[in-house]
Amino acid sequence: MEERDYKNILYSEDDLKRRIEELGRQITEDYAGKDLILVGVLKGSLFFMTDLARAIRLPLQLDLISVGVYPNTTGRTGVVRVTKDLDFDIDGKHVLIIEDIIRSGLTTGYLLQNLETRGAASIGICTLLLSPGEQLISIPVQYVGFEVSRTRLLGYGLDVDEKGRNLPFIVEIN
Repeated sequence: MEERDYKNILYSEDDLKRRIEELGRQITEDYAGKDLILVGVLKGSLFFMTDLARAIRLPLQLDLISVGVYPNTTGRTGVVRVTKDLDFDIDGKHVLIIEDIIRSGLTTGYLLQNLETRGAASIGICTLLLSPGEQLISIPVQYVGFEVSRTRLLGYGLDVDEKGRNLPFIVEIN
């Protein structure tokens, strides 16, 4: 992906920093006195989760989970499977799933169902970007950085063919 493929910068470094600080303050307030664990969904959430964890003024744990979508036998839809599971036990803890972007909601919905079976005190969802026009299922998202429309995005964890995640801003691409 070359710079000439960028349409425009959707969210600058300053935009991201400002919004993440706001989310961090809200999460700090909402989870005060609770045993909080942030569960980042690999790979896209890494940059967001790192900056968000710094903005949350509470003791917390960090963990990572990875999911893959595999074709089923009919070839019409994919089957979601955990490819890297949590390292920590979440029983009795307040879990906040951290996503880079929620589009269809299928992967996040699967994770929510999967983690609900593990005895967490509560499970919430925080996403940097939400594309409500693409959602196929309704899932409760407590914290949203920005709402976006159907568009191809790159940067700050979002990639094209595993490249571009390291951009410090989010751009719309051709």
